[in-house]
Amino acid sequence: MSLLLEPYTLRQLTLRNRIAVSPMCQYSSVDGLANDWHLVHLGSRASGGAGLVFTEATAVTAEGRITPEDLGLWNDEQIEPLQRITRFITSQGAVPGIQLAHAGRKASTWRPWLGKHGSIAVNEGGWVPVGPSRIAFDPQHTAPVALDEAGIKAIIQAFVDSAKRALTANFKVVEVHAAHGYLLHQFLSPISNQRQDQYGGSFDNRIRLTLEVTQAIREVWPEELPVFVRVSATDWVEDGWNPDETVELAKRLKGLGVDLIDVSSGGTSANAEIPTGPGYQTRFAERVRKESDIATGTVGMITDPAQAEHILRTCQADIILLARELLRDPYWPLHADDDLGGRKATWPAQYQRATHRDQPILESDLRD
Repeated sequence: MSLLLEPYTLRQLTLRNRIAVSPMCQYSSVDGLANDWHLVHLGSRASGGAGLVFTEATAVTAEGRITPEDLGLWNDEQIEPLQRITRFITSQGAVPGIQLAHAGRKASTWRPWLGKHGSIAVNEGGWVPVGPSRIAFDPQHTAPVALDEAGIKAIIQAFVDSAKRALTANFKVVEVHAAHGYLLHQFLSPISNQRQDQYGGSFDNRIRLTLEVTQAIREVWPEELPVFVRVSATDWVEDGWNPDETVELAKRLKGLGVDLIDVSSGGTSANAEIPTGPGYQTRFAERVRKESDIATGTVGMITDPAQAEHILRTCQADIILLARELLRDPYWPLHADDDLGGRKATWPAQYQRATHRDQPILESDLRD
């Protein structure tokens, strides 16, 4: 029996398999609103057989967007377009999940396909970003305004308010984005956090904001539904955030009621040299899982069903999050079922007559 294709339960929520669509920015919103692109993009992965379908990083404030075209959930107007998407995802047998995020010092940048790097000037439609300290990500990025304690409290409340809207929009999993060099990760890492107050300096101080945001969300998120946190296990640079700290943070998060740590890496240092390769981040997920005694998800250059099955069977992670591979093939989970001999997955009824090569041609097929 394939573990990859087996149902997986967290709290009172059961996923039909252990395949999740990793959050992937689409840079296709106007005023943070979801639109037809998001419906088709996320909906096709749901009909393609994934068990859990995450939105892209969804900004909790307008100033927390990576680009002006990011998805958002900072006002009530943004709820209804997302409800349309969660209805469709649910109708296809998948679970809708949302990743809540704030970009911090990496906000107000250009869409990647424009070929421009760094911050958008205010006179070109950008804004001045915020962060833990007045340290720019690189010379092409604007140095952020260092948040004061009132600003920090406002951001915690913004995460809570967005989580409440996510519930109204019928999401069943919420993930706190504390990775990839965005705001919460910026507070975690000594590279970007040089504060001298209760939010900087020591390990306990640097993790304080991530813990406060997570605890506040857990308090408004239903007891029967899971909360995830995405972390970067390492900054990949000396004296940066590291795997030892990640393990300890995961222990603290478990104590707050977090159900799964979604383990990625990098994003805080523009000069990091990351040794990428197939499954290059799974060792971090395995370590967090074993040493923090919490479920983990793993992501990063996982492309083959047998590779994903091996990760699960060797207890490196509990779920597999796929990103670019699901852009290349939205039906990867259904193909994985064939490759692993499961024969459990059901193609959408509208497609079934095309999925069996030996099926006789019917008169109705000739109308296509």
